[in-house]
Order: sequence, then structure tokens, then C-alpha cells
Amino acid sequence: MKKAYFAGGCFWCMESALRDAEGVIKAVSGYSGGGERNPKYEDVKAQRTGHRETVEIEYDEKKTSFETLLGVYLCSIDPNDGEGQFIDRGRSYTCAVYCNDDREEEITRAALDALEKESGMKPMVSVERFAFFCPAEEYHIGYSLKNPEAYKEEYRVSGREEFFGKK
Repeated sequence: MKKAYFAGGCFWCMESALRDAEGVIKAVSGYSGGGERNPKYEDVKAQRTGHRETVEIEYDEKKTSFETLLGVYLCSIDPNDGEGQFIDRGRSYTCAVYCNDDREEEITRAALDALEKESGMKPMVSVERFAFFCPAEEYHIGYSLKNPEAYKEEYRVSGREEFFGKK
């Protein structure tokens, strides 16, 4: 089993988008990119820790690849928004791919270069080396499954529904 780490705004929305991809075993909402080992949601949301809301994806590399998951991720964000995603603003909601090794970094940079060539706009997705991941508080993990109606409303109000279509 392998793991991949993607930050793309609201982790509820990212977890939901990536969880259902073929070969994904588990998707967990949490935090990466800051220095603190056990940040609290309120501090991350208030931009006090330097973390981004991030999803840890555990996947079976016999059934899917990092490239495929990266493609799902890039289709689940607005890569041209460097200030956050949709109504969620600030560093904790900006986009990043946390790479485990040089190969993942090369794949990510190539995908972002292709996006730039296609759109004529430089993607605002940070490419960083993975350091550590902290799972979010339990009520955040699997939020869309535990609270489907509240999640649908959050997705709508966030602006994602208008941007991507209904889920």
C-alpha cells in the first residue's frame, strides 16, 4: 500500500472526491505543511499554524497509480486560485501536493506544466516534500458519509457545486 497527500481547500470536499477513486483504500482528513504535530482545527482554520487542510490517501498501487490520483485531485480543485478554494480563504485552504519522493515530484511538476500549457495560466499549486500528516479530529473524518445532508449543503454553499456541477 502507498500513501499520497493532497491539499485543496476544504478537506471534507477533497476527502469525498478522492475516497471513491478506484484503488483507494482509505481517505483521511487532516493537516500537513505546518510545524506543529497536533494542531487543532480552530487554529488551522484561523491561519495560526501554517498547516493546510490535507487528505491522506492510502491506495493499492496494483489498482491505481499516483498519476491517476493526481488527476482526480487536479479535477477536484480550481488550480488557478492561489488564495484558497472557493469560499474558503487563507493558507490553510490553498492547494499543495506533498510528494513522498523525487518520482512523485516529477510527475506533479509535469502535470502542472501540462495544465499551464493547456490553460495559459500558471497553476497555483505548491509542490512540497512530505514531512508529516496529522489526522483531523474524528468528527471531520468521513464527514460526507456521516452527515450527507449537511455535506451537500456545504458543497453547494462553498461554490464547488456551481464550479463543478452537482454531486
